Amino acid sequence: MSFAIQIKNLTKAFYSNKKEVLAVNGLDLIVHTGEIFGFLGPNGAGKTTTMRMLTTLLKPTAGTGHVVGYDLATQAELVRRRIGYVSQSGGLERSATARENLILQARIFGYSFQEAADRAARLISAFELVDFADRYVETYSGGQRRRADIALGLVHKPKLLFLDEPTVGLDPQSRAHVWEQIRRLREEGTTIFLTTHYLDEADNLCDRVAIVDRGTIVALDTPSALKRQIGSDIITLGMPETSIALCDTAVFSSLADVREVIKEKESVRLLVRQGESLLPHLLRLCDAAGLTLTTISLHHPTLDDVFLQKTGHSITQENNR
Repeated sequence: MSFAIQIKNLTKAFYSNKKEVLAVNGLDLIVHTGEIFGFLGPNGAGKTTTMRMLTTLLKPTAGTGHVVGYDLATQAELVRRRIGYVSQSGGLERSATARENLILQARIFGYSFQEAADRAARLISAFELVDFADRYVETYSGGQRRRADIALGLVHKPKLLFLDEPTVGLDPQSRAHVWEQIRRLREEGTTIFLTTHYLDEADNLCDRVAIVDRGTIVALDTPSALKRQIGSDIITLGMPETSIALCDTAVFSSLADVREVIKEKESVRLLVRQGESLLPHLLRLCDAAGLTLTTISLHHPTLDDVFLQKTGHSITQENNR
C-alpha cells in the first residue's frame, strides 16, 4: 500500500516570553493513498499547525516528512504542485466571481486560457455552482462559498487535498452537501486529509482518525475500532458542584458492572456493562450517599468518549471554553 503522507517526529515549537511552547510534539503518522483521513481534536490541539507544516507553509522545528512521495524539507515546490489546500478562511477573491477565481487559479498552474475555462466549467458543474458561478463571491452564502473554496483547491487535479475545518460555521444542509462532495472526491481517487473538531463529521466521513490533544496523537484507528476500545455503555450523572465536591467515586466502583469512573467539573461519567439494568442501582446509591442529580443519561460510546478516556477531558468541553 502506498503512502500519501509519512512523517516521523514532526515537531513545531513557538516562543512566547522567551518560553518554548510545543504546538506539535513529535508526531509519527502515515496516511494511505486513497483514504479520507481525519485529524480530530479540540481547538488549539495543534491541528492547523500540523496541516500548515504538511502543506509547506510552516517549517518544522524538528522531524522529517514525505508528502505525495516528496521530502517536505528539500522538495517543497514539488509537494505544492501535487497537493490542494483549503484553509479555514478559504482562498477566493471576494470581489470576483467563482468562475473568474477558478480560471485565474488554473492559469497560475500553467493552463492555457481555453484549458482554464474548460477546467473551471467542469468544476462549476461538479460542485453545483452553476446558479451563482458568475456572481461575486461576496454575495455567496457560507455553504456556497465553501463549495467554491474546495473547487478552487482542485483546479490543478491534486493527488492529495487538505481541508482545514471544511464545514465550520455551516448550517446542517450545507454541511451535508460538503460531506457528499468529499465522499465523491475519494471515490474518484483523491486522498483527503481533513482537520475537524466535529465528532459526527469524523465518524461519518473518515476511513481512519487520529485524535490529537496538545500537539500529540493520543489514538489512531478507524472510528468504529476506536469506539470498540471503550467496550462499555456510558452513564453520565449530572450534579451541582456541591455534590461533585462530596462525591466519592469509590461508591460507584463498588458496583460489579462499573468498569471505570471519571469525575468531571459538573458530572461523573461511568463506563459500565448493561447500562439499562444498572440505572436503578445507581439512583439508589446516589440517594443513599446524599448526592443530588440534575441529569442522568445513558448512551453508547462516541469518539468524544474515546478522547475522554485517553486524555481525561472532553473534546466538546474543550471547544466550548
